[in-house]
Amino acid sequence: MPSTEEKISARDRLAVALDYPDETQALALVDRLGQTCHWYKVGMELYYALGNRIVHELRDRGFSVFLDLKLHDIPNTVAGAVRSATQAGASLLTIHASGGAAMMSAAAIAASTPGSPRLLAVTVLTSMDAHELSGIGIHDSPEKQALRLAKLAQQSGITGMVCSPEEVAMLRKETGPGTLLVVPGIRPTGSAVEDQKRVATPASAIADGASLLVVGRPITRAADPATAAESILAEIEHAAEKLKN
Repeated sequence: MPSTEEKISARDRLAVALDYPDETQALALVDRLGQTCHWYKVGMELYYALGNRIVHELRDRGFSVFLDLKLHDIPNTVAGAVRSATQAGASLLTIHASGGAAMMSAAAIAASTPGSPRLLAVTVLTSMDAHELSGIGIHDSPEKQALRLAKLAQQSGITGMVCSPEEVAMLRKETGPGTLLVVPGIRPTGSAVEDQKRVATPASAIADGASLLVVGRPITRAADPATAAESILAEIEHAAEKLKN
């Protein structure tokens, strides 16, 4: 995945979330989208149902895979999971930054071998707000917690983070142009927010410095998913062009 300073097409800035329980539904969407998108996110629901088979299928079709497993365990276990995930052929893999420095450092070492996915440290989930954080004993704002975890991830050797649209501008400024910032919680104007609490439009997220946008239901539940994806790609392209001028 190129850094934000490199020329990158709109297709390389959008990852469609295949949040389905089975292969039939997931690949039906892939077939409907055709070559509209280059990246697909495979999360826990689909991966736990199919394992590496779905990653291999997407790779065989020429797509890049973002494996969103949010690994969070003791350092040795997470390092082993990273090594196992490498065999799947995914290009990106998430771990939870809240697992701590030792866990992230172990994961970074495990991901240093050729062919390993680039690691992304998940900061604060987009479904969480200040009230939710307070319930687990974190009394800082989501922004402060995201920055704390992002800096810890960098110190642990991880150069990619997942953050909400509300933190992306701050993290871009604080972590530098080479950091890969992956942003879920993207909702085109008029879309339902649903269970996300910290959201933004594609244009505003790109303007704030996002590298890769993750979009699920606004595409997957659209009457015409390809048209919905093309509309988002056009918004990404327009926002990226404005940044150049």
